[in-house]
Amino acid sequence: MKGILVQAPGLFTTVQDLGREGFGPMGVSASGAADAISLRIGNRLAGNAEGAAALEMTLVGGTFIFEQNAVIAVTGADFGTLLDQMTVPIWSSTQVKAGQTLALGSSSSGARSYLCVGGGIAVERFLGSASTHVLSGLGGFEGRALRKGDRLEIGAASSLPGKRTLSPQALERLRPRKVLRVTEGPQSDWFEDCAWAMLCGNTFRVSEQSNRMGIRLEGPRVPIDASREMITEGVSLGAIQVTPSGQPIILFVEQQTTGGYPKIANVISADLHSLGQLRPRDEVRFEQIEMREARALLREQEELLASEELIQE
Repeated sequence: MKGILVQAPGLFTTVQDLGREGFGPMGVSASGAADAISLRIGNRLAGNAEGAAALEMTLVGGTFIFEQNAVIAVTGADFGTLLDQMTVPIWSSTQVKAGQTLALGSSSSGARSYLCVGGGIAVERFLGSASTHVLSGLGGFEGRALRKGDRLEIGAASSLPGKRTLSPQALERLRPRKVLRVTEGPQSDWFEDCAWAMLCGNTFRVSEQSNRMGIRLEGPRVPIDASREMITEGVSLGAIQVTPSGQPIILFVEQQTTGGYPKIANVISADLHSLGQLRPRDEVRFEQIEMREARALLREQEELLASEELIQE
């Protein structure tokens, strides 16, 4: 089998697509790309459908030997990508020849980089998705992060697209935010005005303990009424739980599907990709907006992603 040989896996590299929606009642979280916008654009640049499986690299990228010709696109954070020691521009398609080596270093901005390959990464699907769910050992490549010596198969590409690049205007509009917009959560009425003032009036730092399951924040204590108890209930991607210690946790792509901590707020859908680019020790702030505005921002983002001006050829 020819494909991509993993010479060095990087810090944490997994196969991801857009996730497996609809299985929360079975206790299976969606998983999928931490920065879905970067994955979608990368696949379009490589000539794939938006949801094709790709490689997600975290903080430190890998080194890969291509055993066949391919079209690739590297998106997301800048990991200083080299192809046989020649710089590869991100947010652009690149032709790779059999025998060439692609190497990604450490992040200079953001947390995650995506390597999309024309035809996609071919792995067996679990519940309709190629995404790796590391905690359960399901999906992706043998249900785990990549290791040295792994060989990845490339799917059949429909065509070899010409040179494609993300437009500078679109890149600027889609740039990850450090001020995350939020709407009220299911238990928002459990929190006094002072809690909202604490959440939206201060800076929080991303903890070293953060992962794809949850982004733990360090900062001022968000006051909570400890006398109130709730029954465990379903939770959503981007929900901001407040623990008894008063420290918030943003539930992320490998979240548990139920939880018993009150949820003061929820990061809006248009800002979820920004969560995927948060590194340990990054600082974030929150801004409360109305649901109507959140829907308008998501619609605006989707219109941009569907527009003909997104990709330059």
